[in-house]
Amino acid sequence: MKKLAILLSLSAAAFGAQAQCFGSGSFQTCTDASGNSYTVNRMGNTTMVNGSGPNGTWNQTSQTIGNTTFHNGQAVNGNNWHGSTQSIGNMQIHQGVDSRGSSYQKTCTPYGCY
Repeated sequence: MKKLAILLSLSAAAFGAQAQCFGSGSFQTCTDASGNSYTVNRMGNTTMVNGSGPNGTWNQTSQTIGNTTFHNGQAVNGNNWHGSTQSIGNMQIHQGVDSRGSSYQKTCTPYGCY
């Protein structure tokens, strides 16, 4: 459930609004004050999110294998993106390619990200 909260928080933050979700642990529908709506479908170690709003549609699939979560999706601009988050103790390493084609890497600890 913590991963879902992070995912929904990131999704809501991207649209600048707090989301309200209804449903079960395996399937939820969500809406926010900016007019976005999306579904969250969880099956085992995989979470799929499909959304739509005033600016278009988007999707994300996340799959956790061991201590690494692999993410991929399509942004509102129609471009694909992919990345991973690896957890090592209380540190997380985020890396991938965003929807503009730019590579990113960030390491986060309880003391901040760099």
